[in-house]
Amino acid sequence: MTYFRQIVDARSSSFAYLLADLDKREAVLIDPVATHPGLYLAMLDELQVRLTHLLLTHAHEPLTPAAQALRRPTGARLAAGAQSGVADADLWLKEGERIVFGDEVLRVWQTPGHTRGCVSYLWRDRVFSGDSLLLGGTARTPDVDPGMLFDSLTRRLLTLSDETLVYPAHDLAGRRVTCIGEARENNPQLTGITRDEFIQRQTHALPLLHEEPR
Repeated sequence: MTYFRQIVDARSSSFAYLLADLDKREAVLIDPVATHPGLYLAMLDELQVRLTHLLLTHAHEPLTPAAQALRRPTGARLAAGAQSGVADADLWLKEGERIVFGDEVLRVWQTPGHTRGCVSYLWRDRVFSGDSLLLGGTARTPDVDPGMLFDSLTRRLLTLSDETLVYPAHDLAGRRVTCIGEARENNPQLTGITRDEFIQRQTHALPLLHEEPR
């Protein structure tokens, strides 16, 4: 039996995700927020599962407070993209690698652009897209490489099937989930524009996102 939980941090509009194989008693946590280590530990205790990995879709700083607070009490390995610059990672993930917990498998896709080290995680019928693909937009920060981000979106994430569920790292639209079909047709930052237009919009727009430390 598998367990899936989206955990909301209302202050920063951030999402973290707990996935667990309840039969094998192993779990992973995607994009933990630094303000909630006690909550995560309580959930693991309630489910009676062992946390094997702390998975980051991206990072803007070389150190990760949330991972540091959770790694010691859980023994979990911190994993981030190979180009993420996360100094305290145990695993630097490359394209096509797999994260195994119990009988479950997450596939790693490199989706750079929001940061150079961004990765997305594919699991069953869903993708955890970090800030590369949000609900009705994409995140703009000083780290962004607009051309690289456009390529990651159009050549990678938006090639997934219409039914694939999209779970981002932040909520900027008052929603918790979308799907690739909706993103392809209705995302105002992506529909009906060229790569050059996307780059121009991203370059001249103000950042949309202030992130809590992860």
